[in-house]
Amino acid sequence: MKKKLYLLVAVIAALTLVVAGCGNGSSKDSAADKKLKVVTTFYPMYEFSKQVVGNKGDVSVLIGAGVEPHDYEPSAKDVAKITEADVFVYNSQYFETWVPKVLENIDTSRTTVIDASKGIKLKDFTAAEEAAHEHDHEHGEDEHEHDHDHDNEAATDADKNPHVWLDPVLAQKQVENIQAGLVKKDKANKTTYDENAKTYVKKLDELDARYQAAFENAKEKTFVTSHAAFGYLANRYHLNQLPIAGLSPEAEPSPKEMAKIKEFITKNDIKVIYFEALASPKLAETLATETGAKTVELSPLEGLTEAQQKQGLDYIKTMDNNLKALQESIK
Repeated sequence: MKKKLYLLVAVIAALTLVVAGCGNGSSKDSAADKKLKVVTTFYPMYEFSKQVVGNKGDVSVLIGAGVEPHDYEPSAKDVAKITEADVFVYNSQYFETWVPKVLENIDTSRTTVIDASKGIKLKDFTAAEEAAHEHDHEHGEDEHEHDHDHDNEAATDADKNPHVWLDPVLAQKQVENIQAGLVKKDKANKTTYDENAKTYVKKLDELDARYQAAFENAKEKTFVTSHAAFGYLANRYHLNQLPIAGLSPEAEPSPKEMAKIKEFITKNDIKVIYFEALASPKLAETLATETGAKTVELSPLEGLTEAQQKQGLDYIKTMDNNLKALQESIK
């Protein structure tokens, strides 16, 4: 049923494109039409693409601020935007799970499709995050590090953790993937894309250095989050993420799991529980009330509002805000 729905959406999108083409009687394109049209799925892909594209194209985002990306399904209008785009950028089929079906009906000879996570070995949730539940802040760095390097071969694809953009080093790889895709589509502006990517990767490298310096000598390494979005960040800086929910914010823990988390928080005197703006803070608030901890926002950067962006917030600044927030519990 879902496949038929995607096929119907794709047909509508194709018809929209044909109609739009028939309505263009002019043989001369405007300057705006000559710009590369880049469609991205959600905020990090939008920001990374915008940084590389610069003034050589128009970058748009499908999933607006305030929309939980885990719950998003593309409309016919959204599919039409992808169909009409010169370049389509997405994070991973394990995050934007609807992408494979949509791409079945996209003319890839016209639209260059960029998988920003290409070449990045995705971790599975069960191996990395269940191990975190067994560790506390008293464990040493050597004991902790191996947990995140272990892969569970029995895990299904649905268990893959796609939140790679929250690791500043893996974010650099995503920027480089976007750069390569843009050059493939628009070789004439290769120099611009290469220079823009180099400049932004340097900023991400400096961001990584700030995180490394902040947590290098940390003794208390465990932080409690509302859902398991920060596994790659924890792995990078030898921290322990203890998620209340799973990879999806909607995946609530059982009463038994909640009791274990509460016991862990109390036993280890954890003072901060992190919540996310786009997800319900109910579980975090409940645990905070029961354990005497406070709640602090930690952004998974899945969406920034226009107002936030107008105030100067972007990926780098939000990640710096996350760093300050994490320093309240990691010391």
